[in-house]
Parts: sequence; C-alpha cells; structure tokens
Amino acid sequence: MTEEVRAGSEWLALREPADAAARAPELVEAVRTYLPADGVTTVHDLGCGTGSMARWLAPRLTGPQHWVMYDRDAELLTRAAADPPHAASDGAPVTVETRRRDITRLHPRELAGAALITASALLDMLTADELERLVATCAGVGCPVLITLSVTGRVELTPSDPFDQSVTDAFNAHQRRTTGARRLLGPDAVGAAVDGFTRLGADVQTRPSPWRLGPGQTALAAEWFTGWLAAACEQRPELGTAAVSYGRRRLAEAAAGRLSVTVYHRDLLARPV
Repeated sequence: MTEEVRAGSEWLALREPADAAARAPELVEAVRTYLPADGVTTVHDLGCGTGSMARWLAPRLTGPQHWVMYDRDAELLTRAAADPPHAASDGAPVTVETRRRDITRLHPRELAGAALITASALLDMLTADELERLVATCAGVGCPVLITLSVTGRVELTPSDPFDQSVTDAFNAHQRRTTGARRLLGPDAVGAAVDGFTRLGADVQTRPSPWRLGPGQTALAAEWFTGWLAAACEQRPELGTAAVSYGRRRLAEAAAGRLSVTVYHRDLLARPV
C-alpha cells in the first residue's frame, strides 16, 4: 500500500461505540466452534488501529488469548498496546503484542499458529490486487477469518432530502477513486472478499452490521456527515453551492437531534472446510 489512507485516533475513538453496537454477534458464535478448547487462543488482528476489535471480541471469547496486532501506524499501535482487553468472558488473561507492518505484504509464515484472524473497517481501503493477496494469505493459514464493518455504499438519512442521493453517489465514487497507481475497491470490497475466499474453498457467511446513529450519537453523526460530504465534494466539485446549503441544513438537524443516519456495512466470516 504505497499511498496511505489513514484513520486518525480521534475518529477511531469516536466511532468505537457505534462499531461495537453494529458488529454481528452471531458470527462470533460461529467462530467459537473453531477455537481450541485448551491452551492459548492466538488471534492476529490486521489493521488493528487503536485495538477496538480486540476490546470488543476478546471479552466474548473464553479461555486465555494472545492478540498479535498489526498496523503501519506507530501511533495507533502505541494506543492499542496501552488499552488492551482486560480479560476473556471467563476471566482468563488476554495478552497483546504489536507489529508494525503493511498488512497487504504479509507472508503466511507471519500468521503461523493463528487460531483466528480478524480485521475491521479495512477492506474498502484496499485495491483488488491487495485484497487478493490478503485473502490468499489468510486462507493459507487454515483458520477462521472474521472481517467486520465493511461498507456497502448504502446510506439512509432520516428525514430524507432530495440531495442525499447525489452525495451518496459522489461519495461512493470517491471510495472507488484512483490515488496514484492504486484504484480503491470501496464498497465493492466485501463482495470481492466473499468471491476470493469462496474460490479458495472457504465456507463464507455474511451478516449486516449497520451503524444506526440517532439523537444519542450526534457528535459521531456530525463528524461522519462532515467527512462524507467533504469526500463527495472532493470527488465532484460541481456539487458546489448546493452542497454548502445542504451541509448547513443537515448539520443543524443533527445538532437539534432531528437527524438519524444508517450507514450499512457487512461482516464476513470465512471458515476452512
């Protein structure tokens, strides 16, 4: 990944509660049947950010766990190490280590011994070639792979506005943009991942995992909306003054607690057959 698409620690902290509420718990039930009954469960978390996936998942698993967290951002790895999960659901200890890596260049031997591979809010930032390599690397380990919160490109704002669809289309085009020599997959990524794992013989399940942001999440809704609209305008500057008035109107609704947002994602579990 030669050009960086970076998520800041403040944004990751703001979204963590919504991420936790959105992830599909039924896929965790399926994961448990594949984990070792004795010994330490080793989990490799790819693109870990500040470690929110571990904080969500480790307390939902039983037995001692060791999490190996990968990211290319040293600051995020430091934060992940400073705020690890405290214990498994049965009180067993959870330990962590961090590795600064480009996860699209991992070799299967780096994941040797993994009982589970995880990632969250990652796939849309990859190109087709990067995703293909990552899927092949993960599938080669022969353990379950749980990837959560992949965007689908569908957004619903309530109350609706005639300009919503124009912004959605522009934002999705931005998600699929070409940056340097890289063409990002954006909302096409989760479908490509399903196809890739299936071709390699895995059993693949997906479940919806939407963000549902209402009056209790006004700060996140406003931050998400601001970034969503800015990316749309960057992609299609012709949205122009209409986007400015639209943004003011929508942010006023959010501040007043009158705007609800649903951002659709899908979670994916690939299991060896």
